[in-house]
Amino acid sequence: MEKLTAKASIQIQKPANEVFNAIVTAQGMSRYFIEAATGDLRTGETVTWKFPEFDDRFPVTAKEIKEGEYVSFDWSGGVDGMLVEMFLIPQDDGSTVVKIAEHFMEKNDEGIVKLMQQTEGWANFLACLKANLEYGINLRKGAFDFMRLKK
Repeated sequence: MEKLTAKASIQIQKPANEVFNAIVTAQGMSRYFIEAATGDLRTGETVTWKFPEFDDRFPVTAKEIKEGEYVSFDWSGGVDGMLVEMFLIPQDDGSTVVKIAEHFMEKNDEGIVKLMQQTEGWANFLACLKANLEYGINLRKGAFDFMRLKK
């Protein structure tokens, strides 16, 4: 059966090393995406992320980290074949294109719903990353408070 991949990308007006640090460090991520982490992303290590809107904590296992150019991790809780990849592509003007792919969802109704949710989520992640790095704004603050009401 064919598999589905969620994808999103954006160009950020900052150098790749700065974008990389905002993605792999707990301090960087807590400025725009998560509330807290138990540590930085390092190849082969598992950290826990806490999002401000939820009480749950999510284990994230770094698969491969290449300084300034690539980050991959599994946050599926061990579902076979699930992987998030982030590619940082430096541009001649000093900016960085960030491309994200989350693999793999089954090509069925459940997989299509997951694909749409993850694509939306990664587009939001990238917008939050860009706003924070370029303008010092935390777009996520208060953005998902409405989700708490669904409990």
